[in-house]
Amino acid sequence: MTNALAEKLVVAISSRALFNLDDSHEIYVTEGVEAYRQYQIDREDEVLEPGDAFSLVKKLLNLNTLIGKSRVEVILLSRNSADTGLRIFNSIEQHKLDIQKAAFCGGSSPYRYITAFNSHLFLSTDGQDVRKALENGIAAATILHSKQANMDDYKLRFAFDGDAVLFSDEAEKVYKTQGLEEFARSERAAAKEPLSGGPFKKFLSALHMLQQEFGVDDSPIRTCLVTARAAPAHERVVRTLRQWNINIDESLFLGGQDKGSFLQAYDADVFFDDQQGHCESAREHVATGHVPHGIANLVVDKS
Repeated sequence: MTNALAEKLVVAISSRALFNLDDSHEIYVTEGVEAYRQYQIDREDEVLEPGDAFSLVKKLLNLNTLIGKSRVEVILLSRNSADTGLRIFNSIEQHKLDIQKAAFCGGSSPYRYITAFNSHLFLSTDGQDVRKALENGIAAATILHSKQANMDDYKLRFAFDGDAVLFSDEAEKVYKTQGLEEFARSERAAAKEPLSGGPFKKFLSALHMLQQEFGVDDSPIRTCLVTARAAPAHERVVRTLRQWNINIDESLFLGGQDKGSFLQAYDADVFFDDQQGHCESAREHVATGHVPHGIANLVVDKS
């Protein structure tokens, strides 16, 4: 069983990221647990509308059909109890999503089960759960309410920021504390020294392995690096990916230019970035996940 799981790309997702649970969550906040429980039981047969990560999950699961075998698994992690979660599983069935495993935690945070399920990625609307997952070495992002991903084709397009997402925030620390000029000087001096991996390195590696299931020209999975870096700071990034033996399909070095229109042109299904400002811009164009990791988020926490 362990070996079989190790061969799969495993994505854990919260119920509120998968489905639109805004109405029931409002009942929970304003009227309490028992009112919420009754609200969900009374509506067990009402199919929930898709949430912000629904399209991404549907495309991920479709990869199994394209490959012809089970290579992607999606796990549901929920603060619901099994009792209130019955509506969620009914909706999964009605939407024809092949999700079979779940952890219903009865009000507790489900993040502690992420590692037990061998997950490569955790998507949630709860920022605290996401932070805890990141602290435990799991790629994780807070899914923001944003434009729904493109469902017009079967292609699955991931876009990633570089520093503090794919890579460590060591270079970003220089920029934040010493400014752009010192950042450029430091990156030129360290151009041939690979950056350390960030929280999404393992997930990118798993995606890269999954891409190998397809031919070079017909893979349904596309990856794109979208970074504020520009020449000459690009060289260290290129050499780092080469040292990791990971190919990224597209790389955009924007020199601080707004990322939103470029993500729209790429037609990303999801974009991951550590900086809230970049996420606010991106969410106007594509589905976006905030990665609360690195120095940019420490600065935010202290403000």
